[in-house]
Amino acid sequence: MKYIFVTGGVVSSLGKGLTAAALGTLLENRGLKVTLQKFDPYLNVDPGTMSPFQHGEVYVLDDGAETDLDLGHYERFTSTKLTRFNNLTSGQVYQTVLDKERRGDYLGKTVQVIPHVTDEIQNRIHQVAEQSKADVIITEIGGTTGDIEGLPFLEAIREFALDVGYNNAIFVHVTYVPFIKAAGELKTKPTQQSVAKLREIGITPHILVCRCERPLNKELRQKMSLFCNVPYEAVIEEKDVEHSIYEVPLMLQRERLDDLVCRLLQLEAPAADMSHWQDIIRKLIAPQHRVRIGVVGKYIELHDAYKSVYEAIIHGGIANDCGVEIEKIEAEEIEKFGAEKVLKGLGGILVPGGFGERGTEGKVLAAQYARERKVPYLGLCLGMQIATIEFARNVLKLERAHSTEFDQQTPHPVIALLDEQKKVSRKGGTMRLGSQPCQLAMGSMAAHLYGAFLVNERHRHRYEFNNAYREKFESHGFVFSGLSPDGRLVEVIELKDHPFFIASQFHPEFQSKPNRPHPLFKGFIAASHNYIHHRPL
Repeated sequence: MKYIFVTGGVVSSLGKGLTAAALGTLLENRGLKVTLQKFDPYLNVDPGTMSPFQHGEVYVLDDGAETDLDLGHYERFTSTKLTRFNNLTSGQVYQTVLDKERRGDYLGKTVQVIPHVTDEIQNRIHQVAEQSKADVIITEIGGTTGDIEGLPFLEAIREFALDVGYNNAIFVHVTYVPFIKAAGELKTKPTQQSVAKLREIGITPHILVCRCERPLNKELRQKMSLFCNVPYEAVIEEKDVEHSIYEVPLMLQRERLDDLVCRLLQLEAPAADMSHWQDIIRKLIAPQHRVRIGVVGKYIELHDAYKSVYEAIIHGGIANDCGVEIEKIEAEEIEKFGAEKVLKGLGGILVPGGFGERGTEGKVLAAQYARERKVPYLGLCLGMQIATIEFARNVLKLERAHSTEFDQQTPHPVIALLDEQKKVSRKGGTMRLGSQPCQLAMGSMAAHLYGAFLVNERHRHRYEFNNAYREKFESHGFVFSGLSPDGRLVEVIELKDHPFFIASQFHPEFQSKPNRPHPLFKGFIAASHNYIHHRPL
């Protein structure tokens, strides 16, 4: 088994996760079995209780693990199925070490960062290796080289590489080469300092991946090679992409990164055939059609808060050879200026998940606008609950209908707490999480889009449709097209007299890939394009 460790320097948010995912794509397309994992140095046990403004979206896996958004990149770019073992935080490490100490597992020894914490980190790599049976494991270390909280992780991978031996582990360092406008040139000094910091810790990178706005010339590559003790061919240019993040694997292939990795790790694998990936890029750069989609949310100013949603919309566009312009709409803007002014001219409206009351009424107005104007609507998790609340108020005339999440005193709690959630007091990891089966109704649009009657989708919620109102809704054309196999939980709703109005309690965005777009997003973009061009479905 071979190991690749991806570290980052100079600044955060360089795209280590994308680089790791893109490298995984290239190696997978060379016929190798690849898995990826992320080590996060923060003390939270997982990102489940963190604000989207702090950390971006929480990406949910099949097994219910609430993980870092980079795991979304890993699953979108490769065919690997990740588990809770593929994301490790300092919080998990210290919790495990302290639990062992309390049980007496260390037999009276003094518990220290080295070796006890670093051993626990290495154990996680071994766990993933054992579980995945992969040819190559790519491990991304979160944060920036030099951060105090990241030091135990760097020490752990240094020790690990020593144990597995030469040609079995390599270090890829992602760094930033800034362009100084006043000087009119790229500067290599931040990269030199970052690598020097890494070498102080005992790690010498085998490969430098250089994020930059301008191309690296030969002189700059030679300079970084000399001062960073990296071969010239191992200085890899990773320029800002022009159109889409899905260009990154092709860019790195042109830089021969995968050839270099295979040579360093002594992997015999044919060249990657990326023709299908090139077709995806063609559809992104020069699509046959175009459409504008409005995403009505409350964390709009932070792109990463709805990362998987935006990517799944783009995948739906790829499936329809349709370029998608995503208009990010703050729900509170609709409350201020009205739905007509804010939403006019859109091909489709999507309301994603979220927590808290802020912006709720704006989302309700968006759902009403989509229903009444026959604009294609896709609701995700809270987006399904919003559609339910809107229908209850404006079609069923249930005054002040609401969710008990937002109004405990509502006379019509059409959305209520799940039974198993009523005694839950701890916030972390206690929602209905992970992959759950859903039975789709025969003849429904949902079943037509999926081409199946039983599907598995990932969940992350505490509230559900209140079954006491089910009959009343059905009598007015509200279709419950997806239910849990026991019939208790409403999973998918749609409207009879609407060209495309579908909402799910689950999060379909978590299973969409550029080469395998999710059926609901594929259908949503098709309907949105048809709506704009006044063509019947």
